[in-house]
Amino acid sequence: MRIILLGTPGGGKGTQAKLICEHYGIPHISTGDIFRRKIKEGTTEGKEISTYTEKGQLVPDRLTIGLVDERLKNDDCQKGFLLDGFPRDKKQAEALDQIMKAKNEQINFVFLIDVPKEIIVERIMGRRVCPKCGESYHIKYNPPKVTGECDVCGTPLIHRADDQEEIILDRLAIYNQTTEPILEFYRNKGILHKIKGDGGIQDIFSQIVTILDGVK
Repeated sequence: MRIILLGTPGGGKGTQAKLICEHYGIPHISTGDIFRRKIKEGTTEGKEISTYTEKGQLVPDRLTIGLVDERLKNDDCQKGFLLDGFPRDKKQAEALDQIMKAKNEQINFVFLIDVPKEIIVERIMGRRVCPKCGESYHIKYNPPKVTGECDVCGTPLIHRADDQEEIILDRLAIYNQTTEPILEFYRNKGILHKIKGDGGIQDIFSQIVTILDGVK
């Protein structure tokens, strides 16, 4: 079971990725997590990655594709995986296709969590993040047990500076522009599934599980 999960920022993609991976026992492969780990380890790659992330720039395909390829060779990916944050454009989708062909494998499912713009804005503006461990909460939909504190490590939660409406709308416009070619790419392969994402967490998860259990 090899899955790609697509969705706008604030669309609930991270939450669904965690639920899917726990349910099916497959690894959650996030490019963001890979980048953070490399930076923390202080590797040559990590130092190069940080030169881009510190400026708010995208990490180049050369690095990103190579790191994803490396990660997919790990033993825990033998029975499947879920990719989150990759591919982010058609070039990366085509590169992933070549990686899969080299392994005599293919992506089985691509899910797009489709959420109305106004709901995304509400979700992101209410988001609170732990700066230490990365756990994410929402003041309305997924509040921490103790207001303002991370459930995992107790660190005070922060409201990210870029979680403002004007910035969110700009990010959504860029996301939609770069993602449409990916959707077309996977639509042509017959593996793209659009999930209605304006419901609750369990409702969205149920839609995904129904598809996975129905055709796996």
